[in-house]
Amino acid sequence: MARKDRKKDTATEKDYEKWMARFQLRLALQSGVDRAVVLQAVKDVAGHCAVTGEHPQTAFGDPDAYAVQAAARWVPAGRAEREKRHRAVADAVDSVLTEGMDITGL
Repeated sequence: MARKDRKKDTATEKDYEKWMARFQLRLALQSGVDRAVVLQAVKDVAGHCAVTGEHPQTAFGDPDAYAVQAAARWVPAGRAEREKRHRAVADAVDSVLTEGMDITGL
């Protein structure tokens, strides 16, 4: 019986770790999210789960969807929009440079 319980605990821990890893990745990919935002959001999720004993899937739902919600809550107003504009400019410059290199044969 104890062996079965250990397997169940191990499976639950793996599910928890997979959920947290996916949440962290998806959160980090959101515009305007920096390391501090990721750390704070992970701390909040882990704290909630530790206190309530709930699995994050039960408490917060899909990690991808919750990452979007967490980013909207934790990213300061305007930062996400500035980062989107910055990425657009960087992509445009990269595209121009790539075209130039293709034209010159470099």
